[in-house]
Amino acid sequence: MFFERHEGGDRAILVHLDGQNSEASEDPQEFQELALSAGAETVAFFSIPSNKLAAKYLIGTGKVEELREQVKATEADLVIFNHVLTPSQERNLERAFECRVLDRTGLILDIFAQRARTHEGKLQVELAQLDHMSTRLVRGWTHLERQKGGIGLRGPGETQLETDRRLLRVRMRQIKQKLEKVRSQREQARRGRQRADIPSVSLVGYTNAGKSTLFNALTTSEVYAADQLFATLDPTLRRLELDDLGPVVLADTVGFIRHLPHKLVEAFRATLEESSNSDLLLHVIDSHEPERDQQIEQVLAVLGEIGAHELPILEVYNKLDLLEGVEPQIQRDANGKPQRVWLSARDGRGLPLLRQAIAELLGNDLFVGTLQLPQRMGRLRAQLFSLGAVQRESHADDGSSLLEVRLPTTELNRLVSREGFSPPDFIEQHTLQ
Repeated sequence: MFFERHEGGDRAILVHLDGQNSEASEDPQEFQELALSAGAETVAFFSIPSNKLAAKYLIGTGKVEELREQVKATEADLVIFNHVLTPSQERNLERAFECRVLDRTGLILDIFAQRARTHEGKLQVELAQLDHMSTRLVRGWTHLERQKGGIGLRGPGETQLETDRRLLRVRMRQIKQKLEKVRSQREQARRGRQRADIPSVSLVGYTNAGKSTLFNALTTSEVYAADQLFATLDPTLRRLELDDLGPVVLADTVGFIRHLPHKLVEAFRATLEESSNSDLLLHVIDSHEPERDQQIEQVLAVLGEIGAHELPILEVYNKLDLLEGVEPQIQRDANGKPQRVWLSARDGRGLPLLRQAIAELLGNDLFVGTLQLPQRMGRLRAQLFSLGAVQRESHADDGSSLLEVRLPTTELNRLVSREGFSPPDFIEQHTLQ
């Protein structure tokens, strides 16, 4: 589009900077999985100590020369850094290596571009790419820094670079307007669910923790699920029926990752808002992952960025099939509330326990009791049956119906008020006159 790069394939040399600060450094294994997810063929892997970062190349000139020789020897098309590069560093390294150079942010953006399926997802990826590209345009247009004069070659009074930057700004503004429209539509749908008193539950977690597999197992859907990073990018919503509670809306969302680029959090804010407006978050955790504690911290950090850190969270320890000696179970806090569930989405063990835990957490305001309805309340009786709230029915001597019901108190109040009756005092009595 606006950006010219060296031609080439996907034979890549990976460069990992091994920092002393464990919190600031990246995971080399995760880096290799990211490259694999992007479709790169790794021909060499370099781990370079990053005790002192250089301004021009990020790494020392000796390492630059060593990498340049490796690029020639392996005929690599691409060098990927597991670190954020400045535009000038990226330019300098490309001149030195004479091939494409990509940093961690550019790599993740490329994966997102491959995974986006919906119109909204593609818009969000394009916005993030254009934002990332806007500071790197000079590299692609060094040969057109000035427009030539003369007959037939007089330009509009601006350099080609300025023209491209202006076109970028226009396109970014258009995308933001379209995403704002998507956001308002999503908010309208969300308000509709709130009016209907349908609770919403969002699956969140580190990428490749098994969210989509769990989503499919719970809702019998066929959302794309694969053992790779960022298999799911576009949000998917499905209706889920729970015993003792009724319908809830379950959302499968994009996975988080260590040091998720801020521009991606911004671009996907409309999608991530689905999580920040949920009644309950299911934090799906790969129980078999050695780095799971660090992954949990990263997820909580991103939830804090989108304002969802104060929502109720149920931890779901997935991939129990890869552990030995651990059975499906619900672990509770000191008050008896479900805190975490251990299960396997792949073989289905523990799924009933998860459904039970969700119903318990969302059903704090659940009315369980017997309602005595006179015959003139036949329409209310029919509505309770249509909701599946009636567990059993019998009849009193005066002909009124005795209904054993289970449903949210707010839903019962709404039904009773809509019929023109006053909501009963559920604690003292369960008879509607």
